[in-house]
Amino acid sequence: MSLRPPDHEEYAAVLTTNQSPSRGRVWTVGTLTYSAVGLAVLFLWLLLGDFAWNMKDKAIVPLCQIMLRDYDAPVWLVGLLIGSVPAALGLVLGPVIGVVSDRYRSRWGRRIPFLLGATPFIALGMLGLAATPAVGVWLHARLGPNGASLRTCQISAFAFFWSLLDIASIVANSLYGALVNDVVPQHLVGRFFGLFRCVALGAGIIFNYWLMGKADGQAPLMLAGLGLLYGACFTLMCLRVKEGQYPPPPPQVRITTPLETLRPVIAYLKECYGNPFFLSFFLATTLGGLTLGPVNAYSLYHSRSVHLSDDMYGKCIALSYAISLVLAYPLGILADRFHPLRVGLVSMVLYAAATLFGFFYAFTAGTFFIAFALHTVVSGAYITATASISQRLLPSSKFAEVSAAGGVIGAIAGIFVTPALGAFIEWRHNEYRYVFLLAGVLAIVTCLSYGVLFYQYIARGGDQAFVPPE
Repeated sequence: MSLRPPDHEEYAAVLTTNQSPSRGRVWTVGTLTYSAVGLAVLFLWLLLGDFAWNMKDKAIVPLCQIMLRDYDAPVWLVGLLIGSVPAALGLVLGPVIGVVSDRYRSRWGRRIPFLLGATPFIALGMLGLAATPAVGVWLHARLGPNGASLRTCQISAFAFFWSLLDIASIVANSLYGALVNDVVPQHLVGRFFGLFRCVALGAGIIFNYWLMGKADGQAPLMLAGLGLLYGACFTLMCLRVKEGQYPPPPPQVRITTPLETLRPVIAYLKECYGNPFFLSFFLATTLGGLTLGPVNAYSLYHSRSVHLSDDMYGKCIALSYAISLVLAYPLGILADRFHPLRVGLVSMVLYAAATLFGFFYAFTAGTFFIAFALHTVVSGAYITATASISQRLLPSSKFAEVSAAGGVIGAIAGIFVTPALGAFIEWRHNEYRYVFLLAGVLAIVTCLSYGVLFYQYIARGGDQAFVPPE
């Protein structure tokens, strides 16, 4: 299988050859057709980009937490930067990127150009975060003795590069799943995301087992190295994966008056938020994402409050990831066979039990270790089980824009939840076990929302005849 974007005539020839009976079994998605070797190569390049993404993703929050702790940033500010800023940016950028990408057509496809364009900015953002200590010193010197303090200058530099990283990451994060939806056969997408999780967990094990214990004092150097790794691997993935041909996009609405500028916005809102099935989907997936957030946002602070070392904290995550790695591919198979709705609901019930255990027992280093390991394993099972839920329930023709509409709801909630939780913890004199209580309550509500979504799924034909709204 040729891996560079071919001309239309050449592409037609490739399809004709691959569809020949003498070539053996083939898999199709849209106008793309794969042999077994071609499918394996596709997975290889996608998973290479996924590895780079996850090395960045697993490392960025704990490394930045360490840097902000060194700057003596208040807990509410950590929640604002790590939780609210990404959510606010996603609220604005997600729908725009989704709509533009769904309607974009080029020789390189409708996803790859955006993913490739965002890559250098992500790498630059990470390199900028790595340089924050030096930039803060330089800025403090430039402002003089009557200017802002060194601490304020360092936090300001951090916030600038963090925002740059967030903007570019939102573009990539919005469209990587859409790329998978466009190039991976649907009946294999659960297995692909099982492999996806294996790669993500492998990246997490590498960072947390070997690097987390050394992060204190080395965070800037690690951020720089991970930024370069991401830039190289994700660029290579974008250059080697190809998209197929898409139907022509809907005709653009001609705007002749200022009032008509609202017509596309109104149409978008009606399409995405006027359908009960989409609303049920948004509610369930948004609550699921919020449920996993509280424990993750303040886990490093919780571990220190019970006197668990950073090294043992990293070992706890690495052990949890190793368990999750064993479970990931079987969970992908279960999702393909029994549907992500069912497997995700079971996982969320188990997560409610795990987090309530953490609230009642995570008072010491040992019990926190157990509670946090349970959180990581069971939340990972939920992530794996529901990784393909969008591909199974949303229409392919406007996949990115509908996904982004769900992201808007999650962003609005995320803007307020993480910093509000941080303020509550400070009010409770830094008693971090309350994050487990909030996660447990959210898990119960999430289970109820999944029940509503499952009812809607059955009403639209269920396993045998489901057709997503268009």
